[in-house]
Amino acid sequence: MGPGLYVHVPFCVRKCPYCAFYSRPPERTLVAAWLAGIRRAARERPADFVPECIFIGGGTPTALEEDDLARLLDLVRTHVDVSRVGEWTCEANPGTLTPAKAARLQGSGVNRLSIGAQSFSDETLRRLGRLHSAAATRACVDLARTAGFKNIGLDLIYGVTGASRASFCADVEAAMALAPEHISCYCLEIEAGTSFARRAETGEMAAAADEQRAQYDWARMRLAQAGWNHYEISNFARPGRECRQNLLYWSGGEYLGLGPAAHSHWGGVRWGNTPELPDWKREFEEHLAPEAKARETLVMGLRRIAGWGRDEFRNATGFDYTALRGKEIAELEQQGLLVVEPGRIRLAEEALFVSDSVFAALV
Repeated sequence: MGPGLYVHVPFCVRKCPYCAFYSRPPERTLVAAWLAGIRRAARERPADFVPECIFIGGGTPTALEEDDLARLLDLVRTHVDVSRVGEWTCEANPGTLTPAKAARLQGSGVNRLSIGAQSFSDETLRRLGRLHSAAATRACVDLARTAGFKNIGLDLIYGVTGASRASFCADVEAAMALAPEHISCYCLEIEAGTSFARRAETGEMAAAADEQRAQYDWARMRLAQAGWNHYEISNFARPGRECRQNLLYWSGGEYLGLGPAAHSHWGGVRWGNTPELPDWKREFEEHLAPEAKARETLVMGLRRIAGWGRDEFRNATGFDYTALRGKEIAELEQQGLLVVEPGRIRLAEEALFVSDSVFAALV
């Protein structure tokens, strides 16, 4: 799989109380400075960098004014060779995607939208601090289809404090009724430094792990019944509609990240940008030793439901996973957390909800 390009749009109309991603309000001077920085970074890309997938994320890319969104798309096409791009995703939030913006995205080569629905309960959306309504999400999907998008993903959040299991089940049913090609189900995590984290310190945001797991297991069952392939811990897709950018990350592929807080992995070096505007710089740089990179790739690839084939892993890293982590693999198999088959390893179903503990043992 060829390399990918990630562009971070660090602007949101309002910060969600659970979100730890770097973002700012879309003030004109900041947007102009950010666009200038993206242009510089795109010009400085490696000469042999030709992406096969692009992901514009945030933040909220569709919070940009139409002219600024157009400038971003134009500078990417001007300074990056997009001739091999097969999938170009842009994140969108209900209420910020307009017909003009959708047409601009479609006309510039974007062929996939990832829409932050999060819930189809207005009460749950209020608990999450979201600005849109369930009706706005449905209107957003209709707008995208009218604009010609044939590949749409919907994001849902489960395990929301105060939201019942029945409410989340209704969210999944409502999402399926819109017939998206891709559905993501993410557990609400309390991230340090967020408003929710401060509320969790007082016990207001207490999470019930058993209930979160029950909601996750129900979603896996229901989506599989309805024909969405469970291809990664949190992601489900119609056949052939798996997100290429995510598959790239999980298989240890190379990518460049443009913008504040964006990360890159290229030529055996990984680096990240500082989360700041109007100017950002490289915050850290790591030269990964081959064995360390192989261990990291092992863990990332096990996020995929299919796991790793032995030959696939050897071709990707130059290592055999048994030689790399044989003792740990055997222990995890004995605990019922890994399935070891002839020529393949993968997470056991029991491990999907507690995968972080498996990954910690392997890395």
